[in-house]
Amino acid sequence: MKQLISLILCLLAGTILFAQSGKLKRADNYYNTLAYALAAEQYEELLGSEVDSPQLKAKLAHCYFQMGNTLKSETHYASMVSSGEASSEDVYNYAQSLKENGKYAESDQWMNKFAGMKQNDVRATEFVNRQNYLELIEKQGNHFSIKSLNVNTVSTDFGGYPSADQETVYFVTSRNDPSFVNHVWTWKNERFLDLYAGKSGQEQEIANPELITRRVNSRYHEGPLCFSANGQRVYFTRNNISKGKKRNDQQGIQNLKLYMADVQADGSWENETEFALNSRDYSVGHPSLSPDGKYLYFASDMPGGFGGADIYRIAIAADGSFGQPENLGKEINTEGQDMFPWMSQDGYLFFSSDGRVGLGGLDVFVMLPNDKGGISKVLNVGKPVNSQKDDFAFTMLNDNKQGYFSSNRDGGKGEDDIYAYLLTKPFKIDLMVAGIATEKGTGMILPGTEIILQNETGEIIETIKSDNYGAYSFNVEPEFNYRIVARQTDYYDDQVQFSTKNLAEGTEKIQQDIDLEKDPGLALYLLVTDGTNKSPLSGVKLTIADNGTKNPFIDQVTGETGDVLKGLADKKVGEQLSYTITLSKEGYLSKTVQFTTQIIQPGVINVHEKLDLTLDKIEVGIDLATLIDIKPIYFDYAKFNIRKDAAIELEKIVKVMNDYPTMQIELGSHTDCRGSIQSNESLSDKRAKASAAYIKSKIKNPERIYGKGYGEAKLKNDCGCEGPVKSTCSEESHQENRRTEFIIIKM
Repeated sequence: MKQLISLILCLLAGTILFAQSGKLKRADNYYNTLAYALAAEQYEELLGSEVDSPQLKAKLAHCYFQMGNTLKSETHYASMVSSGEASSEDVYNYAQSLKENGKYAESDQWMNKFAGMKQNDVRATEFVNRQNYLELIEKQGNHFSIKSLNVNTVSTDFGGYPSADQETVYFVTSRNDPSFVNHVWTWKNERFLDLYAGKSGQEQEIANPELITRRVNSRYHEGPLCFSANGQRVYFTRNNISKGKKRNDQQGIQNLKLYMADVQADGSWENETEFALNSRDYSVGHPSLSPDGKYLYFASDMPGGFGGADIYRIAIAADGSFGQPENLGKEINTEGQDMFPWMSQDGYLFFSSDGRVGLGGLDVFVMLPNDKGGISKVLNVGKPVNSQKDDFAFTMLNDNKQGYFSSNRDGGKGEDDIYAYLLTKPFKIDLMVAGIATEKGTGMILPGTEIILQNETGEIIETIKSDNYGAYSFNVEPEFNYRIVARQTDYYDDQVQFSTKNLAEGTEKIQQDIDLEKDPGLALYLLVTDGTNKSPLSGVKLTIADNGTKNPFIDQVTGETGDVLKGLADKKVGEQLSYTITLSKEGYLSKTVQFTTQIIQPGVINVHEKLDLTLDKIEVGIDLATLIDIKPIYFDYAKFNIRKDAAIELEKIVKVMNDYPTMQIELGSHTDCRGSIQSNESLSDKRAKASAAYIKSKIKNPERIYGKGYGEAKLKNDCGCEGPVKSTCSEESHQENRRTEFIIIKM
């Protein structure tokens, strides 16, 4: 009996497993043909069964992600990404689900993980280079005011495609209409999309919407469209409706095709023809024409693109024939979905993408053109057009101010809703600073270099990383001073300053390339500080010359941090270094010092720890002798002629006064209290004038210095000895009063 029961249980288990395997196969077939609604039902029933797996959960999560149910996609992605078997796309979609559910911090964590898995993916580099994307989007403010339209229903409604005369607006909807078969689209288990048209009403409402002719609307999808400027040509999107096997690709998927038709006087469409690039193996759709009608923009996932759908353009000849398709490149396209292009009459290309950093799902972006018709900048259009959910199908009327877009954001009537907008703050081509990060000496490009934009006080404005081509760019404001700091692993930091003040009229771009010096393992580091408060001193011209070759190998100006780092690529451990270091800054006393040392180990040699690299500010009223190394100036007893040792010290004053040709000095000579007041005053005056005369003979404009004797009138201590008081001061205290001062009276 036990054997019989065991046999029955085994047969029952085998039957259940066989049934589960059959259901899994059926679910996978639905999944592979993009019937996500049907696939999700089957996968849900298989959760916890013998055939459950991380791969099944990933497919179930993907179904909900494609259906727009990000709450469920987040749940199922969360349960499988911890398995360690998640693909990079699983991680990316999980991050996007979190973002669409408003969990930006968690989303960013998983985007960083995705970036580590797919470092060369445009979506990864976009995120890494714009990690402060939320701040940047908020910072630009709102460009639009928006409103939901009365034409929306509980079904899917999207679009807002104007006719050439702007009087009719076409849109796409899945709303039910009794005149058509209620055919269901298994992607989301909804009706197929049809084209409706209504009159352009007040406040951009779409009035009296009607289904356009059955001749245009098929049993499958019809979608985005556009008209030629004269209104005689229409380009529109439709599912592949070819007969037989030509309809589906090898996976059984019906792709989108682009069609053209002639618009008759009564508004009907005649002479439908297929676009030459159509294929059953990939989709082509979402048409938009350039303002001059010379280019057709469209979206396609044809081979040779970046990954998902990309945006292309193709030239239209005068006879209506087409040229070769042109992918708009990495400035526009990503490995994600880049779709719904729309070219405004003033040349701005709007499109939707889920591959660029944004607020969630598909966001609307705008390409700002440069004066040559190329790309100046691509910007997220920000709130309120963009939201956590999908925002797409952005179109603009001929006035370049009004238009429509669509969104599945919370608070709408249906799955997707149509919104009207008014442009309240135009997009402008901002002044830009751009450049390439390269290795100094070799010119090798340095992708992934951290580039920090700062204002003149050092406040960080924006931080990005150079792209795969070493390129970076920032938008900047006119009439400001800026600094760029660049950092790269195994390289020394570099910084450059630039100004947007007094630029030539019409300037849109400042080229500021970055050269980073590779770290050779040995370096000199010098920190220049202010002699008064010891703070880092910027704007100091620093020159270092090798005493052996006499050639300067550093000649630069210190930045805000007051420091300079220079690699010693041609030096080795054990070598002797001998340099002459010169420091100069306007308003400060220049300094020249000698530096010698032996390299005893690899690393950085901190010169300022071995030498005094402070600079003293030159101000009126300061004794110059306190700023430079002047020894006491001695005279023979009761004499005032200049001794050789005194001349050496006076030569130091000569040099400073020649370095600063507007400096004026009072040379004051002082004695101690011993001797009579009259004799001290007379002797000190003679010595002062003799010293001044020596300096006068050595400088230009000798009237800039004069000598004056003070005798014992300005003692520095309490060592007076006139009258009944007899001094008991030491010789050292008396020596403090015997001095020569060089007081700066004018600069």
